[in-house]
Amino acid sequence: MTTPDPKADLHRYLQSARDALLWKLEGLSEYDIRRPLTPTGTNLLGLVKHVATIELGYLGDTFGRPSGEPLPWFDDGAEPNADMWATADESREYIVELYRRAWAHADATIDALALETTGRVPWWPKERDEVTLHHAVVRVVADAQRHAGHADIIRELIDGAVGMDESNDSMALGDSAWWESYRSRLERAAREAEKHA
Repeated sequence: MTTPDPKADLHRYLQSARDALLWKLEGLSEYDIRRPLTPTGTNLLGLVKHVATIELGYLGDTFGRPSGEPLPWFDDGAEPNADMWATADESREYIVELYRRAWAHADATIDALALETTGRVPWWPKERDEVTLHHAVVRVVADAQRHAGHADIIRELIDGAVGMDESNDSMALGDSAWWESYRSRLERAAREAEKHA
């Protein structure tokens, strides 16, 4: 039996979310990766931009390791939610490369520091801004996995693609007819439950 390595475990879950988020962009048009598909504007490229920003903050600035990456969406006067969508001038390549640089910077922080190392989250209130690296990594993993789930739904709405990556859809076996029947059965159950409520 091997000795557990908490850093390796955390990194594996973080990297799986990172990979899933980028896979959700593959094969889609510029329009499809940017278009808002929820009433709150959730879109694929915006999710990637947001998670890159989260990694640079929590696994960089918080531990006195600023990345030097310009993040104009956080400048004074930037509009609210500017980290959740890409402007027409922010290319897919720019956002993806920003995310990859954020990975490298975050991974260097994780490698360099012990999980018990404390840092201060600059945007939190002073009375509760202290966190350990362990806490910060767990927070970033949770955020990245949450947004990978959002990306799953957005991508399925666009073209039906689902799963962690092209080789792992994590879905029950079934052809399109099976899925249509399944969805219809769920719709009937929901309507019946509403009648009984």
